[in-house]
Amino acid sequence: MQQRIIDFLNKYNYDIRQSNNARWIDQKCTPDVISIIADCILEYTKYNTDTEFSVSDIWHSQYARENILTIFSKPDTDSDNAKNEYDKFFGQPIKLLAYSHVLIGQKKGNKYIYRIGNLDLLEYIMQRDTNALTFLILYIQKVLKDSDIYNEFKYFFINQNKESFHDLKTKFTEFTITYTDINTSVECGRIFTKILNPLAFKLQKKGTEKGNISKTIITMDELRYNRINWRDELSDKDKTITRKEHNLLNIKVYTTAQYFIQRAKKIVRRYNQIHNNDLSELKQQNETVQATQIHHIFPVSEFPSISDYVENLIALTPNQHLSMAHPNNQTMYIDRDFQYICLLAKTTTIMNGYEHINDNIYDFNRYKTVLNTGLNTTQFNTIKDLDFTTLLTTIDLFYSDFNMQKYGDLRQNNRLKI
Repeated sequence: MQQRIIDFLNKYNYDIRQSNNARWIDQKCTPDVISIIADCILEYTKYNTDTEFSVSDIWHSQYARENILTIFSKPDTDSDNAKNEYDKFFGQPIKLLAYSHVLIGQKKGNKYIYRIGNLDLLEYIMQRDTNALTFLILYIQKVLKDSDIYNEFKYFFINQNKESFHDLKTKFTEFTITYTDINTSVECGRIFTKILNPLAFKLQKKGTEKGNISKTIITMDELRYNRINWRDELSDKDKTITRKEHNLLNIKVYTTAQYFIQRAKKIVRRYNQIHNNDLSELKQQNETVQATQIHHIFPVSEFPSISDYVENLIALTPNQHLSMAHPNNQTMYIDRDFQYICLLAKTTTIMNGYEHINDNIYDFNRYKTVLNTGLNTTQFNTIKDLDFTTLLTTIDLFYSDFNMQKYGDLRQNNRLKI
């Protein structure tokens, strides 16, 4: 996908000296915000590239209201005092996507109207924060190169000291004030952080923190707008916070987790509709109804850390989900034999994604993480990239007690012929 992004960016000239556009990136343009705004746009437009929308349309949408408020600790999107906050929170990422040409924007009357310019890229950005970051880094590099200021950043990454940092920040500030309508060093500094730190993270270098060179290399956490780690399980209440604060934190963690889980299910469902005709990923004779159910192979309650991994989700028919994956519709119980069949089917889906599908959503290393976590092992770490034969053999080892009489035919139908 990285090469496809590069090819897309190479179609355009992003030289700030020519466009004089100060809003090609801004304070709210962090990977997690860009990703969720892309999701809100896709939900609003229903993936229709002809549907037009404004910034206001997106922030007032029910989907945005349901997900933005708690996750990012924002005021109600319909409140009277929210306009300035949401102009920035929604507007800045949308302007970035428009400047990059992922969106197409034009002024109509006194406001800008947008539509989707590149659906594949917008979907890619929506799927994961790390996808959004990959796009963001390549985009930043292209803008800086087109604007003939990239070498200044390269020099700083080679010479990581206070002097080179001060020189870079000064030159960036002068450049921005000269070629855009920004006229204060303070505002330049805010934007500078959003440019420098993603590049520093990519190169594993120091960046900027509180206006100065950072003491350590930049981490992914420092790039996020929302730094809560919802995957961390909350057990006992922290003695330093009140009961009310603890309850609010639990609500936020739960809401955030639910958003990412539902987003992952949506991604798998759409991918299955497009590439598998909406049929079950698990091949079963005479089971030809639509796969309306998205099932966690390793359950959320036991494995929250992989609950939003698309590699841990599989599209099944209602019968497969509620009678076989969860016998007698007991959703707290997982049939281990059927779990094995699901892993065989998912392995096929993932391998086919690599071999035949341009917009593959699956990642082999993330699948190994799912397997290591769900099977409480580290054995999958030693498997080489895209070695599906060894991966399948290793899965077999963990299900050596599989009941062939029960699901032997399903094993035959779903095990890769490699």
